[in-house]
This record gives sequence, C-alpha cells and structure tokens, in this order.
Amino acid sequence: MRIFLALFMMLSIMISAVVQGDTDYPATGQSARVDKIFEQWNREDSPGFAVGIFRDGRPLYTRGYGMANLEYDIPITSTSVFRTGSIGKQFTAMCIAILAESGEISLDDDIRKHLPEMYRYATPVTVRHLVHHTSGVRDYLVLQGLAGRVGDYFFTQKEALELLSRQRNLNFDPGQRYQYSNSNYILMAEIVARVSGLSLHDFAERYIFTPLAMNDSHIHDDRNRVVRNRATGYAQLDEGGYRIDMTQLEIVGDGSVFTTVEDLAKWDQNYFENRLGKGTRDLLDTVLSRGELNNGEEIEYAFGQMIDTYKGLKRIRHTGSFKGFRASNTMFPEFRLAIVILANTSAWDSYQLQEQVADIYLADHIAGASVARETPQWQGVREQFPAPKPIAESDLLQYTGLYYSRELWM
Repeated sequence: MRIFLALFMMLSIMISAVVQGDTDYPATGQSARVDKIFEQWNREDSPGFAVGIFRDGRPLYTRGYGMANLEYDIPITSTSVFRTGSIGKQFTAMCIAILAESGEISLDDDIRKHLPEMYRYATPVTVRHLVHHTSGVRDYLVLQGLAGRVGDYFFTQKEALELLSRQRNLNFDPGQRYQYSNSNYILMAEIVARVSGLSLHDFAERYIFTPLAMNDSHIHDDRNRVVRNRATGYAQLDEGGYRIDMTQLEIVGDGSVFTTVEDLAKWDQNYFENRLGKGTRDLLDTVLSRGELNNGEEIEYAFGQMIDTYKGLKRIRHTGSFKGFRASNTMFPEFRLAIVILANTSAWDSYQLQEQVADIYLADHIAGASVARETPQWQGVREQFPAPKPIAESDLLQYTGLYYSRELWM
C-alpha cells in the first residue's frame, strides 16, 4: 500500500509539472531578478506574461506569470499561445523577401503591377516603399476611425483593401519620409496571395512555420478557428478587475500571428542559421537591410524589424499591441541573445520590461550608466496634430451642413 501511495504521489507531481509547462531551472541571481520584475503579475486573479530568454536558440530561462484564462484558472506557461500584434509584420516581410529571392516579384515593382485597383499616384509606390513604411499610404485603422467605425466594428480584408484603393492622395511623396502605416503590410499580404496563389496563412505555413518547426504558430485568418493553449486577452477596468478584450477581425499582414515564446526563439535563431528560401545568407542580408529615403538618409526600419542600438549594443526588435495583447521580441545579435515577452493584456508595456530584462543579462557588456537611452522611432500609429486654437461658436456655425467623403464612403 505504501509503495502504491508513493507511486501515486510521484505520478501526481509529474502530471502537475506537465500542466504548469515551465522548465525547472537552477536558481541564479539573473533568474531571481527577472522573477522580481514580474512578481506583481504572478497571481491567480490577474493576466500576465510569458517570458523567454534564449542564447543560441537554447533557453536560459522561460516562465509564465499570471493567468492565461481567468475563467478556468489556467496559468500562463512558455507554451501558451498569444496574439502578437505587429510582431507579425516581420513574417509578412519575410514572405515578400522569399518571393523576391525566387524572382517572382521585385522589391522595386510598382505595387499597381500586383494591385491594379490602387490609385495611380503621381509618383509610383513600390513594394520596397511598403516594406520600409516610406510609401505615404494612409493607415487603414486611422481611416476607419475617421469614418466613425471604431471599437469592435467588424470589417473584412476585402473592405480594408477597397478603402485603401479609394484614397486619392498619399500622406507624402513615396520615399520622402518614414511614417509607420499598417496599410503597408496588408497590401503586402495581398501581393503575397496574388503572386503565389496561396493565402498569407498558407504561404507562411509552407515556407516559414513548417521549415522552422514552429508548430504552435499560425497566421490567424479564421476567427472561428480553435487554438490549443490560447491565452485570452484582457482589458483592465478602472474600478478594478478585468474584462475580456479580443478582436474578431480577420485582417492579416500587419499582425494576426499567433505564437509562443518558444516558437519565437526558433524564428530568432534563424537569423544566424537561415533555413528559409534558398537557405543562403543573401535572404538574411535582404531582411536585415534598413530603409533609405530619397535624400539618402538611412532609417531604422528594415523588413518588419527595427534595427538600432540600446546602451551601445546593436539590437533587432519589434513590438506589438492590439486589443488585449502586448508583445516584444528583441535580439542582441552580437551575443546571440533573444528576449521574448508576451502579455495577455494591453495595459502593461512589454517593451519597457524587455529593457529591464536586457539590463540583467547584458550587465557586463552595457556601457556606463551615463549612456543616454536612445529614442527609438515610433513604430505604431501616431499622427502629429497641431495645438488646438479656440474658435467662437458663432464662427463654427458657418461649417454646419451635410458632407460626403468619396474616399471614406460616409
């Protein structure tokens, strides 16, 4: 009987370890300091984070903090699947780069070669302009907001493309400056689909996720798809507590990649040992090439990645944020170090937390504390508006009337 009870207890412990999904790591000063950063979210009544620190593709430390689902008391682990927002752009960019490597498209193609319904602007917009956010194409999310379609308003990829094709002007001449626009990447997704004959989901599955054994990753273009180990997204309530906050949009290209910290480690490692496309270094050189403006100025944005420095160290990074999710994926290539942080609430800044983790693991290599923190180029939708000026109500009356926008259909 005692032997039976002992075996039962051992089996229970093994099952518990599998359910938790986190690897036991030897206690180190570094891992303890990481735990300290995230301890406030390591609760049974809070969403939280999946954190992975990897060197040469091997985990130094992975752990979940908080809950993947508050209704069923499911904890976050390193295998929890998160929506990652704009981190998905680097996968769309890789699809474009693979098509360019195979000769099926040129980065200098006028986008109207593949998207003939787009307006013929005075200066052609090229695929390269889309990749580096130098196209001037207006952001479709901003346009939807101007049209009053906000909140949980549902629209399709087809409707978003039709909206963009109705725009008669750009924000600036192509190549004149850098301005982040989600529209660039849904246009790229459509180019991938039309040129290859495969949806972005199927193309990425065949040419990225399968070769890299990213078995828990996909481009989410079906809102009814069942996703194993999916983390639920949450919004924080002012009065305390949380509510579910997840989009039903099936828009792809600018985001919609579902993945885990462990799968993103495989993706990051591919930057050192390319197994995609023809398997050559040329593909990596392409996707790590930063954009250039018409005046010759080089910008930080490459192919869905920002390439800059942090406290004197070269860094490749991107963040994502949409509805109830935030994400940060960062590499320090000189040290083959990758830091992945995925959150199932948009209330917390995974980017700032990533920098705190980097300070721990790169302490011996970071320049003195006197080094000023670089100001990164903003990678989200943020327009610059002039300061408001007071206008008398009587002066406003002259503008009262009925208006129609042929570009917004409102």
